[in-house]
Amino acid sequence: MDYPNRYDRNMMALSSEECASLEQKRIAVVGCGGLGGLVIEALARVGIGYLRVIDGDVFEESNLNRQLLCTEATLGREKALGAAERIHAVNSSIEVETHVAYLEEGNSAELIGGVDCVVDCLDNLEARFWMAHACQELGMPVVYGAIAGWFGQVCTVYPGDHSFASIYGEPFGTSQHKKLGNLPFTAYSISAIQAAEAVKVVLGRSGIIRNRLLMVDLLDGSVDDMELR
Repeated sequence: MDYPNRYDRNMMALSSEECASLEQKRIAVVGCGGLGGLVIEALARVGIGYLRVIDGDVFEESNLNRQLLCTEATLGREKALGAAERIHAVNSSIEVETHVAYLEEGNSAELIGGVDCVVDCLDNLEARFWMAHACQELGMPVVYGAIAGWFGQVCTVYPGDHSFASIYGEPFGTSQHKKLGNLPFTAYSISAIQAAEAVKVVLGRSGIIRNRLLMVDLLDGSVDDMELR
């Protein structure tokens, strides 16, 4: 199969048929900050054909320590617009849909409908539950990720799974996670796993982190796996 040279290093890890298939896949990334910007970068480079980027926030100085899309030149700029620019700079063949908006109860289904997979890069617990609810209603898988300090966690949730409730308890409850800061290497690690999960989901690959939570602690160098019931 004749294929662009830009994807030569995808080969062997992915077949030429899988690379071609990625061009037809549609993924929405909700949140274009620490995790989201890096997920978007990976998905653009691997060759996803359509990316929808969603974020109502703007870049601020405290984002500079970890957010790929944030530079001193982009401070005050909408994150979703910065994400779209970066995608076009990396891979101009990708179709990009941009939404400068916060995901809420009233717009969740509209913002994420019509894609093959959603990647959750939110930092707001209420929005995360609205997104999870919409994905269940629309029958779409979602790749969840979160970081705190040196620690991060990832799982993939399909319609009918109860993983979100297993992690957070009842919908719209109060998160007990402490504010531990957000380090750049933690964001890089967890976003890489999220991007890999999204690619496995849209290609139908095995090994998806489903009904279990992958927990990475970069401070003590450990990776743990917990079953979600």
